[in-house]
Amino acid sequence: MHKVAVIGASGFTGAELLRICASHPGLEAVVATGDSMAGRAVADLYASLAPAYGDTQFVPYEPGVASGCDLAFCALPHGASQSVVPELRNEVKHVVDLAADFRLDDPGLYPAWYGTEHTAPELLEEFVFGLPELFRDDIVHAELVAAPGCYVTTATLALAPLVAAGAVEPHGIIVDAASGVSGAGRPPKPNTTFCAVDEDFTAYGLLTHRHTPEIEMAVSRHSGTDVQVLFTPHLAPMNRGILATCYARPTGATSTDEVLGLLSDAYRDEPFVVVSDRSPSPKATLGSNSVHLTARADARTGWVMAIAALDNLVKGASGQAVQCANLALGIDETAGLASAGIYP
Repeated sequence: MHKVAVIGASGFTGAELLRICASHPGLEAVVATGDSMAGRAVADLYASLAPAYGDTQFVPYEPGVASGCDLAFCALPHGASQSVVPELRNEVKHVVDLAADFRLDDPGLYPAWYGTEHTAPELLEEFVFGLPELFRDDIVHAELVAAPGCYVTTATLALAPLVAAGAVEPHGIIVDAASGVSGAGRPPKPNTTFCAVDEDFTAYGLLTHRHTPEIEMAVSRHSGTDVQVLFTPHLAPMNRGILATCYARPTGATSTDEVLGLLSDAYRDEPFVVVSDRSPSPKATLGSNSVHLTARADARTGWVMAIAALDNLVKGASGQAVQCANLALGIDETAGLASAGIYP
């Protein structure tokens, strides 16, 4: 049994990590940090975790807190991992970061998209990009993994096989994606309260959303072609889930059968990817580590459309992190992860 520390366990992704670890045959969460909840029982904040964690308490983060663990998950807000990872690097062999702090390979992109200089740029080249379906060989036995989030995962898995096959133009790609409110994190914000979100649907981050360069980087790296994406995220009145609808121009004559076939061929042996002609639904992925995909080619308008859905807290965050941890630790990749969703 591998002992793991969850740094930032009081947030939604941290709680999801604790939930997955509770039924994982090879991972045991022995440390749960949460500065704002330090001294409080995990079960008092998340009663759903009471059967597994009893009187386990959140502890403050401090250097050495993960000593004795085999792996640390960082489930901190974007920007916070940069000061924590250099310390964890000396305490545990493996670190899987769920934030965006070490996903981009170019430190110059951080000031442009995140508004501040990267404080640990020397570690960027040591991290591997944790999207197993496309970069599995990099993740196996890796010590430092940056797991992409929900928007990047949905868009990249939908687009990468089509761009790599030369079926669509790599520039002028449009990604419209809608997220459940849990993607905004546990702390309340004026635009994420029930009254603000209920019966509404809003776009945000217009032209400037920080996950744009990640989508471009991931698809470009897989396809070997420079990619340009116009990404617009939306906030939907649902708790969990991501639905990404992606549009690209075909490079030549194509058909729905052809583009669906490209996705099917690319993910034929993937345990957590479902490709079909059904329209993907976030509800169908609830609680699972699976991604549902489809595609269409429209001769009338001259567009190819690819759609992906997933649970933003599982495959879009904590489940993906555990999938990466399994690969890094030499555990069966699917261990502890559900492929079937919860319904209704």
